[in-house]
Amino acid sequence: MSYRNLKAWDKSMLMVVKVYDFCATLPADEKFVLSAQMRRAALSIPSNIAEGYGRGTKQDYARFLDISMGSLRELQTQLEVARRLKFGETKALQDELEELARIIRGLSKSLRKDTPPEGS
Repeated sequence: MSYRNLKAWDKSMLMVVKVYDFCATLPADEKFVLSAQMRRAALSIPSNIAEGYGRGTKQDYARFLDISMGSLRELQTQLEVARRLKFGETKALQDELEELARIIRGLSKSLRKDTPPEGS
């Protein structure tokens, strides 16, 4: 099996495309600010899932899933900023991010249930 077979990775890759599409609709003066931050956060989610999968331990993998969750929360915040600035409708993306968060949390939980605490 490969990280490419993971539902979390697949859905997060689809999210990258949707975020890039959304960013293309933002005002030009947001290209180097909000748009760049949103793209970076979106790219970080599947990248960290893949990197964690390639690590040698479940503990490392779970840590990279935590990082991907941090990026997901950043992206949610940036979408909320875009909504409040009236740059477009973000509800569908926010809903999909919540679903993705549930998937990543489930994967992380499954890794941690069989992993002894650090230092034991």
